[in-house]
Amino acid sequence: MKVKYFTTIAIATILGLATANVSYANFKAVTNSNSTTVSFKIGESNPCAGKANPCAGKANPCAGKANPCAGKANPCAGKANPCAGKNSTTTVHPKYYTENGMALDGQDVVAYFTQSKLVMGVSQFKHNWGGTTWMFASAANRDMFAKNPEKYAPEYGGYCAQAASEGNLVATQPDAWKIVNGKLYLNYDKKVQAQWMGDIPGHIALANKNWPTILNNKELLR
Repeated sequence: MKVKYFTTIAIATILGLATANVSYANFKAVTNSNSTTVSFKIGESNPCAGKANPCAGKANPCAGKANPCAGKANPCAGKANPCAGKNSTTTVHPKYYTENGMALDGQDVVAYFTQSKLVMGVSQFKHNWGGTTWMFASAANRDMFAKNPEKYAPEYGGYCAQAASEGNLVATQPDAWKIVNGKLYLNYDKKVQAQWMGDIPGHIALANKNWPTILNNKELLR
């Protein structure tokens, strides 16, 4: 074995150990059979003497294996950032269907629940919510809505429920309405509503998946 002796190193000042009486000449470095250099005091046995190289004879676990990504296209290339715009509430179309500055066609959405019929609102009783102005037939209905707008506002922003299940954004008629499980649904007209009623649970499930993404459709169909 090739043996090197360390020279005495004056590091006591650097380490603040001025009183330490250590001589590095009492140590030696030895390079063993696996090219590892260890230091130990003169007079002590080499701690690595006689020990086999733990890696000797072991094959490289990566040798001969192909790069698993070689030749494969970047799976994210060309795909839009799924988080882009998530923090923004701005959409191509308003969250609630609006005509002439009024929510829906100006009908009183509370009346659907309390009177079970279509009742048009009047300009005297208004309430601003959800980025638009809602009209009501009475002050009482207006106040009920103001206290709990989510209870009375139609699903899918008052856009056609059947169209929403098909991934489309379509206007509605105030007489094509139905309350299901405490939620108000509107449709393009009564003919389309009949189609929607053919499988209400199925159409709701599909529309829920498409909403509110369809607010960014290029076109609002009328």
